[in-house]
Amino acid sequence: MEAWSPRSTKEFSMRRLVPALLSTSLLVGCGPAESEPSSRPTEGQSAPLTTTDVDVAPECQGILTFLNTASFETLDTYLPSNVASNLVGHRATAPFTTLAEVAAVSGVGATRLTQIEGGARELGYITSTCAGIYDELALSADDAAAVVALVNTVDGSSLYAILPNAWTGATNLINLRPFTSVQAISATSGIGAASLRDLRNAATQGYAFSVLIAAINAQPESMWTTRLSQDFTVESVLGGAYSNGHLDSGMCFGIDPSLYPEGEWNTRPALATGAEVLSQVESSVGYAERNGPLSQEVITAGLAELEAKTAGGTFMGCYISYYTEATWAGTVVTFFIDTETGYRVLTAQDWVE
Repeated sequence: MEAWSPRSTKEFSMRRLVPALLSTSLLVGCGPAESEPSSRPTEGQSAPLTTTDVDVAPECQGILTFLNTASFETLDTYLPSNVASNLVGHRATAPFTTLAEVAAVSGVGATRLTQIEGGARELGYITSTCAGIYDELALSADDAAAVVALVNTVDGSSLYAILPNAWTGATNLINLRPFTSVQAISATSGIGAASLRDLRNAATQGYAFSVLIAAINAQPESMWTTRLSQDFTVESVLGGAYSNGHLDSGMCFGIDPSLYPEGEWNTRPALATGAEVLSQVESSVGYAERNGPLSQEVITAGLAELEAKTAGGTFMGCYISYYTEATWAGTVVTFFIDTETGYRVLTAQDWVE
């Protein structure tokens, strides 16, 4: 049976290695400068750890305010003139709300982001409560400290689960720790924007569910293969990325119908609740246990974390069924995305009669 997702052969091999590592006790330019006002409210003075998957911590929101309100002359003091002009042109259409939008502007790269941070800090838009920008992620000082603590203390098997797509990076972190700064972690070979964000999310939101996902995805392929993912897009799923079969039917809720591919699709008016998400994942975990035993500690901790993160939320998503010609087999793919936070989970279950 073919692998369930559009991952590389390398990642599939990585999944084969995880069982031996997983522990059963895991819990969880230049121009004249403009004279800026002598006093301004500094944003994000103090806030708890960042508990949503955003790329700018509350303490660092002043970076975006700086970009959205500073004059061209001020930006030109810290950046090449063409980059300052591009930023001003973009915000004239829509203000910046994420660091990803800033990084997408022509001429903006790692060096320019550092210069932007420097300007925001020098002019008082951010303070020491914002650690800075690392790999296109603006971290608070508390978030940065939490990442360092996580990397230095988490057991190796959990770190591989937190970084399922950065096996080399996780290995290098294990070999090089202890670290004293998030800058050193960011500079480690194999650690990039996506993996640093995974580390931040694990350090501030927990990682028990990531460990459960890794345990299930490490199981060998069989007639009852189950796979879970939190790294997907609506377009990739609806495009058939998670099955090699033919589309049988689909039912979606909260998804733009224009995204539906050709086939039999129904639209459900009601969004999913957190309870529905939890129930579907619980069912998938039970299905996975037909393929081999899983640690009850890992299951309990992972589902408890999922329940806490989905409680009270509303979710868009789909239930999609595929079949394989000439055999009594297929795949059922289900995904949910929180309509407010973007938190997401996907399940895929192969079946054979």
